[in-house]
Amino acid sequence: MIRVLDLADPETAVRVLVVQHLAYAVEAELIGFDGIPPLQEDLAGLMASTEHWFGRYDEDELVAAVAYEFPDESTVEISRLVVDPAHARRGHGRALLDHLDAVERRPTSLVSTGSANHPATALYLSRGYTETGRATIAPGVQVTHFSRTR
Repeated sequence: MIRVLDLADPETAVRVLVVQHLAYAVEAELIGFDGIPPLQEDLAGLMASTEHWFGRYDEDELVAAVAYEFPDESTVEISRLVVDPAHARRGHGRALLDHLDAVERRPTSLVSTGSANHPATALYLSRGYTETGRATIAPGVQVTHFSRTR
């Protein structure tokens, strides 16, 4: 089940923060860099987020979430896609992206991930995204930017 998440609700925000920290800890290990901002984020920072959120539930447990923003009228930018590692490889991330595509029908979609995060890269490429560039964020650490136009 996928639902809109209200991060003003402390209970929801705490669970999102837990999933976010678990997911980004895996990415930090994959890319060899633990300075990923969402990995360092605290509850107050998360609750102050202006992003829009959907969460995927397995029964009553939040197992994945996607955050997105609208940089302009024709673009949706995925700012975070997190899956609890205990629930990884079960289609939760893909389901959230499918849901976002169905709800937000803007022609352009953007997303970025650590270049060494091969599972995330494979997911985005399998969904029709193309690499638009890379940026070095720390010595030996790159982020890959992707775009998809409908």
